[in-house]
Amino acid sequence: MGRTVRDGLRLTAEQEQFVELAREFAAKEIRPRGRAVDEADTESPLDVWQKASALGLTSFMLPEKFGGGGADLLTQVLIQQELCHGDIGIGNLITSNGFFSAPIEHLGTPEQQERFLAPLGSAEPPLTAVAVTEPGSGSDAASIQTSARREGDEYVLKGQKTWISNAPYAEMFVIFATVDPSLRSRGVTAFVVPRDTPGLTVGPPFQKMGQRAIVNAEVFLSDVRVPAENRLGEEGQAFAGLMRTFDASRILIGAATTGLARAALDFASAYAVDREQFGVPIIRHQAVAFRLADMATRVDTSHLLTVRAAALYDDGHAVAQESAMAKLVGSENAMWCTHAAVQTLGGYGYSREYPVERWMRDAKLEEIEEGTSDIQRLIISRGLGER
Repeated sequence: MGRTVRDGLRLTAEQEQFVELAREFAAKEIRPRGRAVDEADTESPLDVWQKASALGLTSFMLPEKFGGGGADLLTQVLIQQELCHGDIGIGNLITSNGFFSAPIEHLGTPEQQERFLAPLGSAEPPLTAVAVTEPGSGSDAASIQTSARREGDEYVLKGQKTWISNAPYAEMFVIFATVDPSLRSRGVTAFVVPRDTPGLTVGPPFQKMGQRAIVNAEVFLSDVRVPAENRLGEEGQAFAGLMRTFDASRILIGAATTGLARAALDFASAYAVDREQFGVPIIRHQAVAFRLADMATRVDTSHLLTVRAAALYDDGHAVAQESAMAKLVGSENAMWCTHAAVQTLGGYGYSREYPVERWMRDAKLEEIEEGTSDIQRLIISRGLGER
């Protein structure tokens, strides 16, 4: 029998082991490295990645037949929370191959899945990347302009991608292009492209506000020739696969931001117990106590919305609306909670000696990536109109 957790879930023994492993790794390996990684600015902590890989933490989301842990999305959510409680940037780096694997699982043939996913479950997995965003195409993924022109048994890719996570280190990319821009979503097609393919180059790393453990850069495609056997699905099928990928990844963003918000709550609460002003611990001052109460309520709200969305996803339901809610509420609550933690620490919260100012910078990304908060509200409102 599993133990009952605060949301009423009863975990299996295997889920408990995964969660405990992630919690211990986050405390011992991730949290102590957060500040140094932030200061390094444009360097991913590959040594932490390798340690996580040896424990199966980079591949638990992959099917068992490819060397993964076969974790369902609910289990992935629980693990993601724990890793990101240590540090959201490093936690997201550790699980980033799951974003690459998702479109291959949704669209790829059994042969493609074996060829591209098995290396991710090996003893020394490569880092990978997914390239969707372009300088003129962010929230409107159907408007991408990177072209894919068929020439015999090959496609020729030409275009530019930006804000591509892991680009400086990735050994394989899933590139989203279009066979006909006039078709919009019906022209979007995906290809697996090895890094050493002639014509594919990566720009210098971006300097970012936060989450510096994952390094972003531009990817340039100059007449990149890709075998037709590397195309995922049929021409025009990739947009639907991308949206299904987003359904899962937005839920995982909800999990990551819940872990970050909980870290801010834990740190601020401990500080409020120890810090005295006017002769008593500041947690006994109503203004501070009520702020912490609001933080705790927001953490649990994010957690429950994320768990619900994951459970529905695992049961095979369409979850565009629920995943948008999980991401929207999780990201905005993380931003609120990290701000509240800075406020609770006062002047010390503004100091880089303490992690809360970094966590506030880290939180902002999640209100933007994979669809801004405005886009999530649009998805939710459209779902209301379909009821």
